[in-house]
Amino acid sequence: MAELAETMDQAVKAMVDKEGKYLTFSLANEEYGIGILKIKEIIGLMPITTVPQTPEFVKGVLNLRGKVIPVIDLRLKFGMESIDYTERTCIIVVEIAGKTGQILMGVVVDAVSEVLNVKGSDIEETPTFGTELDTDYILGMAKMDGGVKILLDIDRVLNADEIDVLNKVA
Repeated sequence: MAELAETMDQAVKAMVDKEGKYLTFSLANEEYGIGILKIKEIIGLMPITTVPQTPEFVKGVLNLRGKVIPVIDLRLKFGMESIDYTERTCIIVVEIAGKTGQILMGVVVDAVSEVLNVKGSDIEETPTFGTELDTDYILGMAKMDGGVKILLDIDRVLNADEIDVLNKVA
């Protein structure tokens, strides 16, 4: 019985740890969120210089006020269909944890929605989809306004090898 209580306490603590403000955005008619503390800024589309020999989801690099940062297309990273960019398409500049410290990275999304304050009680654990599917990059599912927003752990969207590729192109 004590083990069950301890497991429940850990689950509650995990949900409270995920509580906070999230910038929400859309990709292929689904809503996602990234913790606001990971967001550095939101910019409109800018010229992106392609870099040869990079994975398809790496769009290239851009010059952000004199700093070269890599840019990925989240649609392509998640295996979604590529679409033409629109006036709502934008780049969210995030700071992710790499082996050598923090890395600035641009993430192309279909449209930014809003900043939401998500309570721990509104967050559910990521459902298991079987062993074949890696969902480590999903923090949880936020139940909001009759729908679900997928909360991303932006530090885990890319694996260590992919982050190494970004370090080389920037």
